[in-house]
Amino acid sequence: MADLNHLIAEAAQDFAACNDVPALENAKAKFLGKSGALTEALKGLGKLTAEERPAAGAAINVVKQAVEQALNDRRDSILAAAQAKQLASETIDVALPARAQSAGGLHPVTLTLRRVEALFHSIGFSVADGPEIETDFYNFTALNIPDNHPARAMHDTFYVDSGNDSMEHVLRTHTSPVQVHYMENNTPPLKIIAPGRVYRVDSDATHSPMFHQVEGLWVDEQISFANLKGVVQDFLQKFFERDDLTVRFRPSFFPFTEPSAEMDMSWNGGWLEIGGCGMVHPEVLKHVNIDSEKYRGFAFGLGVERLAMLRYGVNDLRHFFNNDLRFLQQFIK
Repeated sequence: MADLNHLIAEAAQDFAACNDVPALENAKAKFLGKSGALTEALKGLGKLTAEERPAAGAAINVVKQAVEQALNDRRDSILAAAQAKQLASETIDVALPARAQSAGGLHPVTLTLRRVEALFHSIGFSVADGPEIETDFYNFTALNIPDNHPARAMHDTFYVDSGNDSMEHVLRTHTSPVQVHYMENNTPPLKIIAPGRVYRVDSDATHSPMFHQVEGLWVDEQISFANLKGVVQDFLQKFFERDDLTVRFRPSFFPFTEPSAEMDMSWNGGWLEIGGCGMVHPEVLKHVNIDSEKYRGFAFGLGVERLAMLRYGVNDLRHFFNNDLRFLQQFIK
């Protein structure tokens, strides 16, 4: 059998020329593959005599071990170089300043709510809150809304199935129930606003199934419609920062106020409806055990999204709820 020692140097040279593991595996096949030189040499042992076979096999194994060692050494070298290159490319300079985070901002409806609360707080109103899932009593009955009123219809109100088919709970259709809760637990004089989410079956460019309202309530011994007019006009002038803004009141009807009125404000040379109001109905005061002969009060309701649309020049209420960052980023200061 021919001397195979020259394969050690040849393998070392071929392995050294390889720069990655796939190339190394291809070079390995020349010596240790199915048709490699050492594999063929091992196959040739069968042709030798019994006396020649042990020495020849031992010589082949010495060469094979040397080739395998050269292969492993080169593989380790290639992997070490690749790791060093990766570490170099991923080096982090801990002395560098941290990456700046994107600045966030408050939602325009939240900005409007905070402005409304601050302005009413400045004239002595407190902020009251209540549950968004209400009973039929607080949402309708306690507010003098009769059983046959359209607001109680299924197509106008989100009813909550309580499991007994009684439909006694609703997603509140206004924040007026907060006023009832507050009057039940406090004695006059009362001076509050009730901002929050409300729900109605309605959706278009100026209506949403979920929106925000702020309602006001002032109950005391000497309260009159004149107080209502003064509070509403003062608030709107400060909110829109326009001293020339005026308010007019048109007769209307709400079950929970008497007399009732629609509120319009002067806007761009005309009049724009901004909410509803009126003197608290004696039946509402009766439900909360307040003497209507001694105390009187007024209530009003304003749409927060309507205020935001006018203040920021937004022409479609749905923009507030589409979560489009291009729209919302306009309000980041």
